[in-house]
Amino acid sequence: MKHLLCFLVLFLISGVGSFDLVIDEIPDEVENLIDLEIEGFPSSSKTRNGRYQRSTSDWGYVGDLVEDDDKIGLYSYKVQSTITSRLANTMIQAKMVNNAKRSQHIVFDVQVPKGAFIDNFTMDVNGITFTSKIREKSEARKMYSQAKAKGKAAGIVRSNALDMENFKTEVNVPPGTRIQFELHYHEMIRRKLSSYEHIISVKPGRLAKHMEVDVRIIEPQGLRYVHVPNSLGDHFDGITTISKGEKKAHISFKPTMAQQRKCPTCSSTAVDGNFVVQYDVNRETTGGELEIFNGYFIHFFAPENLDPLPKNILFVIDVSGSMWGLKMKQTIEAMKAILSELRAADQFSLIDFNHNVRCWRDNLVSATPAQVEDAKKYIQTIHPNGGTNINEALLRATFILNEAQNLGMLDPNSVSMIVLVSDGDPTVGELKLTTIQKNMKQSIKDEFSLFCLGIGFDVDYDFLQRIATDNRGMAQRIFGNQETSAQMKNFYNQVSTPLLKKIQFNYPQESVSDVTQSSFHNYFGGSEIVVAGKVDTENLQHLESIVTATAANAELVMETLRDVEELDGFMKKDKYADPEFTKKLWAYLTVNQMLAERNTAPTAALKRNITKSILQMSLDHHIVTPFTAMLIENAEKDEIMLADQPKDPRRGCCPGTLGLTPNAPNNNKGIPAWANVTAVPVSFMPEQRSPPVSSLSINRVDNDPHFIIHLPKSQRNICFNINSEPGKILNLVSDPGTGVVVNGQLVGAKKTENKKLNTYFGKIGFYFKNKGLKVEITTETITLKDGSYGITLTWSDTGHIIRKQLLISVKKESNVTITVGEEMSFMVLLHRVWKNHPVNVDFLGIYIPPENQFSPAAHGLIGQFVSEPAVYIHHQRPGQAPEKPQATMEVKGNKLTVTRGLQKDYRTDRVLGTDVPCWFVHNSGKGFIDGHYKDYLVPHLYSFLKKP
Repeated sequence: MKHLLCFLVLFLISGVGSFDLVIDEIPDEVENLIDLEIEGFPSSSKTRNGRYQRSTSDWGYVGDLVEDDDKIGLYSYKVQSTITSRLANTMIQAKMVNNAKRSQHIVFDVQVPKGAFIDNFTMDVNGITFTSKIREKSEARKMYSQAKAKGKAAGIVRSNALDMENFKTEVNVPPGTRIQFELHYHEMIRRKLSSYEHIISVKPGRLAKHMEVDVRIIEPQGLRYVHVPNSLGDHFDGITTISKGEKKAHISFKPTMAQQRKCPTCSSTAVDGNFVVQYDVNRETTGGELEIFNGYFIHFFAPENLDPLPKNILFVIDVSGSMWGLKMKQTIEAMKAILSELRAADQFSLIDFNHNVRCWRDNLVSATPAQVEDAKKYIQTIHPNGGTNINEALLRATFILNEAQNLGMLDPNSVSMIVLVSDGDPTVGELKLTTIQKNMKQSIKDEFSLFCLGIGFDVDYDFLQRIATDNRGMAQRIFGNQETSAQMKNFYNQVSTPLLKKIQFNYPQESVSDVTQSSFHNYFGGSEIVVAGKVDTENLQHLESIVTATAANAELVMETLRDVEELDGFMKKDKYADPEFTKKLWAYLTVNQMLAERNTAPTAALKRNITKSILQMSLDHHIVTPFTAMLIENAEKDEIMLADQPKDPRRGCCPGTLGLTPNAPNNNKGIPAWANVTAVPVSFMPEQRSPPVSSLSINRVDNDPHFIIHLPKSQRNICFNINSEPGKILNLVSDPGTGVVVNGQLVGAKKTENKKLNTYFGKIGFYFKNKGLKVEITTETITLKDGSYGITLTWSDTGHIIRKQLLISVKKESNVTITVGEEMSFMVLLHRVWKNHPVNVDFLGIYIPPENQFSPAAHGLIGQFVSEPAVYIHHQRPGQAPEKPQATMEVKGNKLTVTRGLQKDYRTDRVLGTDVPCWFVHNSGKGFIDGHYKDYLVPHLYSFLKKP
């Protein structure tokens, strides 16, 4: 196993009052691996970025230090952590002195939870203070090159593959030097198994004259309990003190130097491990808790007292040769316990794989006592050997679940999932990880979840994280030791009790913005969903949320209403509470969401745009992410250093370049060619864009409403208008062969002009009968309905809804694209007008490519042209206006006078539109369409057209 360090910063101090920073030049082969950079040193002892920097001048008496053979004394080791509504701000400080008669290295080596954001680092050496700034990587590299040319130094930053990362600073100091290190980081505490667990690594490495771990908890919801397990060992029984109030708690751990010793005569410390604080908060069984402060809201959602949903679960177990011994023994033990916990309403099966794939049962079976016992016996007979064929094993599992769903064997309210247990990379079958990831995404189709357990250190854990996140699941590393069984059972317990599915958080769009993920596939008992966003507290008195979800026996609608100033008094009275906790939590969720979306982005262009958004967030919020660097400098700014993080070749994240590549290929095959994927700065999901201007061969209805019918065979565009009344519903496509209906409901202008009231499409409905899906698009919302199930996005959102191979892609305030497999696609454009306009209203336009695979039975104002009529245009002559010539058009046995003119295509330019030449048919298309336009009026938004 490779030993990877997180933050390594090297300093050489040649004199008490001056420094030379020296490190050997980084080899080119290491430079090529660089992925994350951290540059620089700290500057003044005054407040910087809201953080107070201490100086070595406040140490006081430093005698009576216990020194190892190296004569380095640890004067104090202090950890201060404050949790404000799940946001933990942690500071680790060490004060050390070199009492040797020679220069030597002093090391500051601490562990930071993986996923935490480092936001500050300072160092004070004999009163000279260095402070930190966050910079964009390329800027940091430039500054590093300049510093390097001046003989300055660089360190290397690496992150390991554990749940912790190491921040290590090594400083060469002369005799008598006092040095103080101070690191700040913050993280969101996640709820697991009905408890929040705050883990602080406490490994001072030597006895400290002053040792302290101080934790404060401030939870406006109220504290249900606070518990500090004896995680540092029985040696420290009775030392920790806990003071708990209704909404606050204080935990203190202050062992004396004598108590720190491993034994009464030992000079080594027994403080070496994790200090753990567990707690939970009071909560209601409603729509969760809304906390609003300083222009941000945080929505904590963890309902209880709900019946579990039945689950359909497939266990996929690696039994290759590398699992031999303790790992297999522990896995069998864990699986037997897990199988015993299946509920009677659950269905399950087992797949074990090496170079081959075996199924205990080829289909899901009910978790009866007899079936569970038989499965345990099967597990007991497994003998590891051979290679690792992950791809085929997972495809077999998805096939079993998909087949069960297609055959109607799954309870509509059940939750389906796959649990993969593996300890290594694929060695047989498909070896390319990106192909396996793509195969899983295509096979799972967002219908169920994939959870991954990676055992040991040979497995590519980042790959497991990607495929799990990509398929609505999560991954966890299991350490291959005596605790493997307990770790596996602990992970299973986190996902064993699904209480809700299809959870949707809704807030008033006119009052909130930049909302983090608000739609969730499942909610598991004992966990918590957190949604955050910005809120306009200046113009809002109350914030309301509505959460919709599917429970075991009902569709739930949960409402929450909070005064936007409710927390103000509480927060301002508590001197320990972080006044920026809402802002930090929002940034934490947003950046992590973008990082996850970046890992699964389908195109390089989208990945680059997400990278740019992450970078900007990192700079705005002063946090170290894979795209920023920490610049550390002294007050005179003449000592600067850059520490780079070489890219771990097993990690798939974070290429350094941020440049945009023009004409990047589009690899998203699920998006039709006429609406290619593009990247947008703020989006975390693939979006749709209009085709190039040269690809205007499409049927469309836009404006008031103007129909443009493209006839591919004759390469002509024929136009007509429909003049009807507000509220009427026009059928555009009615195809009983494919079961597809597209209807549009008219809305009128605010008043007449020239004795005419213009009408527009204000609502468009799509009905996919064979899938049982309905889509309603208005100028305010986009709603997908599947029976009693419904999910709604607004035009303020950017994202996708995928249901039964139907993809709805929403581009914020622009368009919606509906894609049905590879057979059909539709685009709806939003037209916004000034809300105080005296006449005009918001309206929709619809664009339907002629390549859509409708059946010959299709009809409707657009659908009837699936069978292209023969059109003959002749006798062109001048019209009333020189630019609008007239002609005679023969079609469907009719001779019509048509006028040459221009209509607009708004896909490429939503303001001015693109001119489309066409022949205009007067009188609402009479003679060109079958019958009269009133024949196409239908009673409901999802009605099929009744043919006479």
